[in-house]
Amino acid sequence: MSTVLDPPSAEPAAEPAPVADADHPIGGDLVKRHRLSTRLWHWTNAVTLLVMLMSGLMIFNAHPRLYWGSYGANPDRAWLEVTSTTTKGYLRVGPVQLETTGVMGYWKAPDGSIQRRAFPHWATIPSSYSLADARIWHLAFAWLLSLGLLAYSIVSLVNRHFQKDLRIRAAEMAPRNIWHDIKEHARLRFPTGEAALRYNILQKLAYASVLFFLLPLVILTGMTMSPALVSGLSPLLDLFGGRQSARSLHFLAAFGLVAFFLVHIAMVVLAGPYNEVRSMITGRFRLPRERAEP
Repeated sequence: MSTVLDPPSAEPAAEPAPVADADHPIGGDLVKRHRLSTRLWHWTNAVTLLVMLMSGLMIFNAHPRLYWGSYGANPDRAWLEVTSTTTKGYLRVGPVQLETTGVMGYWKAPDGSIQRRAFPHWATIPSSYSLADARIWHLAFAWLLSLGLLAYSIVSLVNRHFQKDLRIRAAEMAPRNIWHDIKEHARLRFPTGEAALRYNILQKLAYASVLFFLLPLVILTGMTMSPALVSGLSPLLDLFGGRQSARSLHFLAAFGLVAFFLVHIAMVVLAGPYNEVRSMITGRFRLPRERAEP
């Protein structure tokens, strides 16, 4: 692990950088945390997933219902739909129905007109209804997502990022260890000193679920919905149980990524946004100082 000392002019005078031991950094040291490949992939993904989510919501607006199986149309029973009456909007999931007037299904456009589309203008790309444009945006950034994940995976295997930082060891999966990390997070007692450089089991599980499950799932189900691609990849239809099931899984995987993003942002804010964001831009991270023992 390499330790980086900032030049004097780069640090506030009130917080001088201590002399760091490259092999055994301590709280307060400024160290190298994220590789360039990780930082590039992180920010490229942030933009790519945002565009794909917003253009995907516009595509969903064209038929705001989800089904299981190979077929689905208006007369069929959907397991999820966003709909409206003449005065209200609704989200229905199975037998549960929630009123969403003003946000989903029934909302007011900037010109004051009432719209009955599933997702409002501020949540979609483009903001005005255009299925064709949304597909162009979605497919263009799908290439960025797919090729970016492939490149990041190759680089992470070569530089052993997966093996050194994300590999989950059997001892870490012990219920006692997982419960300990859950309690520490609930108490906002985050790792300090050199321990802050290592991913804990909750972080490893979260990143592994995104890298090896949610992202591949959203890409493969997206391919399954493409008539041009699936004609040569028909096993994908069997794997996911039909095109409508693939569409439902695509939607669920996308919102799984949204849930990860919200938790990720919350943890960045709680852990110290300046230090966390700086480390993802420059690669440099100041280790939190060790807590005094009671």
